[in-house]
Amino acid sequence: MKKFNEWNEVKKQIDQRKEIIKFKERDIYWISIGENVGFEQNGKGKEFARPVLIIKKLNKQLFFGIPLSSTIREGSYFYTFAFTESQKSSALLVQAKVFDIKRANQKLGMINQDDFKNIKEKLGNLFDL
Repeated sequence: MKKFNEWNEVKKQIDQRKEIIKFKERDIYWISIGENVGFEQNGKGKEFARPVLIIKKLNKQLFFGIPLSSTIREGSYFYTFAFTESQKSSALLVQAKVFDIKRANQKLGMINQDDFKNIKEKLGNLFDL
C-alpha cells in the first residue's frame, strides 16, 4: 500500500529547509524522491530517499538527476557501474528528472569521470539527443 500521507508530511518538512547545499555534476546524494505514482521510482525508508546522481547543475538549487538502484538491471534504460569496490549500482536512465537540492539528505560521493561520460552518452542515445 502506498504511503502518500506519510510522504506528504516529509515533503512539508523538506519544503521548509533553508540551507542551500553546494553541489556539482557527478555528485551522488541521498535524495528524498518521495512516494510516487504507478511505475515511477520511489524512495525508501522514513525519508523516502534513494541515491541520485547529479547529471547537470541547472542553477544553485535545481539539477537534472538520475536515481540509482542496488538492484542490477540490464538493457538500454540502465547503466551499471561500481560506485564503490564492494557495491555495484544501476543508473535508472528512464527515471531521470529535475530535482531541487532541498531534497538532499547526505552526500555519498562522486562517480568517476569515465562512467559519468558513458552515462551521459547512453542517456543521450536513449532520448535520441
